[in-house]
Amino acid sequence: MNADDRQPPVTDHERPRPPAWWIYYGDGVRRTDWTLPDPPPWRRFNGSRPEADEGRASAVEPCCDGHTAEGPGRTGVATTYRAEPEEARMVNAAIHLRRPLLVTGKPGTGKSTLAHGIAHELGLGRVLHWSVTSRTTLADGLYAYDAIGRLQDEGRTEATAATRTPKGTGLADTGKAPLDIGKYVRLGPLGTALLPSDRPRVLLIDELDKGDVDLPNDLLSVLEDGQFTIPELQRYPVCDVHVMTDDGLRREPVRHGQVRCAEFPLVVLTSNGEREFPPAFVRRCVRLDIRPPSRQKLERIVEAHLGADVLSASGPRLESFAKDLTEGRKLLATDQLLNTLRLEHTAEHADDPEWPTVLRELLRPLNDMA
Repeated sequence: MNADDRQPPVTDHERPRPPAWWIYYGDGVRRTDWTLPDPPPWRRFNGSRPEADEGRASAVEPCCDGHTAEGPGRTGVATTYRAEPEEARMVNAAIHLRRPLLVTGKPGTGKSTLAHGIAHELGLGRVLHWSVTSRTTLADGLYAYDAIGRLQDEGRTEATAATRTPKGTGLADTGKAPLDIGKYVRLGPLGTALLPSDRPRVLLIDELDKGDVDLPNDLLSVLEDGQFTIPELQRYPVCDVHVMTDDGLRREPVRHGQVRCAEFPLVVLTSNGEREFPPAFVRRCVRLDIRPPSRQKLERIVEAHLGADVLSASGPRLESFAKDLTEGRKLLATDQLLNTLRLEHTAEHADDPEWPTVLRELLRPLNDMA
């Protein structure tokens, strides 16, 4: 191509008018006259600035312990979860047997949301969430001990005491905890779930199959016995040590360094099926395989999240999505459908000639990385 045949660059003044649903134009021009659209119901967060809290009503009803079942970033998700009868049966089996529920299924089938749905319906408070990675160890779920912080504080305390204690005075070891040792111990999600209480907490151990191969076996004794030991606190047997819980909302007493549950927590372990677990671990669990949602379940999900009007106007798209899931030709997640329908029915897209491309990308199969 000759230089004379090249098209001149399009200037900002010659750009076509952006579609009405756009907020970001990509032209480098700063704008302050835009309005943030309402978020989807499943992406509403309940945080607020401290000065705005006084006199403000909570957007989510508190549960039995004053916490919200949804937890951070989960507002509304628990209340809209719809379980199939076979799923509810296995949840009840796990509750009756006091066994962990091992939930497997493809990404986006609602494995993690199930835990929030259980906590909401049974009023069991905030879900304790332990997200597993390849570097996760059992200790991460049980507790953390800030040894460096304690040494620094003790050094300052001893320096102050040395200026006030006469020479030759001996300080006997009474077995009582020095300083406030509890402030250096913070329980993890699993450790907090095992604290004794009248009603069990819900613990979500998310994507266990992404963890180290030894993690399931490491969990065996804790999940079987419902207890664990904090060695750093066993040295102080004559007093209760109050340690911080995982959610940071309160401190709970621990005696003799032993944490033992009164009621076994409702443990939901999720797996995408990327690898198998040891038989010794699996036999201690109640297993639930969540299948891709049927057309009927998709209808219930759409109506619960977006309302009957959106459901009635989404027949063809919902039918196509359900067919792709049933035939297994494409790896899709339910929230892709929800995101597409939400945007399609709230954004002013009539003037956007590339709108079909947006929807096509939102519904692109998860295993299509091209």
